[in-house]
Amino acid sequence: MKRILAMALAAVLPLQNVSLAVACTAVNVVAADKTVIAGRTMEWAFDMKWTLKSIPKGTTLTLTAPADLGLPEKKVATLYSAVGISAEVIPGGAIIEGQNAAGLGMSGNFLPGFTTYQTVTKADTAYVSILGFGAWALGMHGTVADVRAALERTKVWADASLPSGPTPPTIHMVFTDRSGASIIVEYVGGQLQIHDNVASVLTNSPPYDWHLLNLRNYLNLSTMGVGDRRFGTANVTAIGQGGGATGLPGDFTPPSRFVRAAFMRHYMAQPKDAADAVTSIGHILNTVDIPLGVAQSRDGNAVVSDYTQWVAIKDLTHNKLTISDYAHRTTFITLDLDTIFAQDKPSARLVTDLPFPAAVDGTAALKN
Repeated sequence: MKRILAMALAAVLPLQNVSLAVACTAVNVVAADKTVIAGRTMEWAFDMKWTLKSIPKGTTLTLTAPADLGLPEKKVATLYSAVGISAEVIPGGAIIEGQNAAGLGMSGNFLPGFTTYQTVTKADTAYVSILGFGAWALGMHGTVADVRAALERTKVWADASLPSGPTPPTIHMVFTDRSGASIIVEYVGGQLQIHDNVASVLTNSPPYDWHLLNLRNYLNLSTMGVGDRRFGTANVTAIGQGGGATGLPGDFTPPSRFVRAAFMRHYMAQPKDAADAVTSIGHILNTVDIPLGVAQSRDGNAVVSDYTQWVAIKDLTHNKLTISDYAHRTTFITLDLDTIFAQDKPSARLVTDLPFPAAVDGTAALKN
């Protein structure tokens, strides 16, 4: 028992000095027709200048090691066209979400308090900074298996020299490809950890294996409520549907969002096709949506609030991206990415400036 308590405290104590602005959720689903959909929310407390960017096939990437090692920069040309969402508040940007023409998708979620990247040495020949990681991962790899193999031989690093913006770039990633294969990539204690994404869900801290262990606390949850029960001579009946989910956590902490999303993901009816799967993922992500002002924390003397800055739903089978920002949470726009993947020049636009659908004339909408 003492050992169990010590392990539990070791997992929780690092969170005490971590900002509470941590609330991203990712969910994957495979439809009955084998369409693979991967959706995620992005919650943050700061304006990160989120920008949708294209990376054409053949784009030159510069892979660097920490400057004090004096190792050479590596120039590589991307093998796949990709589209990603970049935090442009960081000089040069950093892709944290995206998909490529081969059907590989990536989502990066904040993992503070536990992330320590690898140590690059003078003997290493393959390396990439965490700020260049997203473009490298999507531009150079076509499948989850490709990513797994590349990570075994590539050091991923971060240090104080990286211009990371208002928060440190401590993230873990979920990769999914159009076969349905999915893995979680984490760097804990300076070591690479790769987990099969058995829950088809990712949130934030603690690491993935902790979340799987925590699911044991919720084995009582069910989609089937009790209709009635006798107490002596009284027959007490349910007052509504959904009683089987009593105890499902409703707050916005990473463990609670993980349990909530995993419960819905694994008990919902299997979607039949791409459109159905996008709708299903959207319903799940609605349950972790955060309006501005309801998830607050203190940053020094200032009060900051996490809120859902954007939602991205990737159709990895058909190369489509469905996206919304905070101001258009109910009016998603769907982009056919094949035309973007075919371009040989990069393009970019702020997520908030995308041409989201506007209201239509009500009278015209009701005409046959």
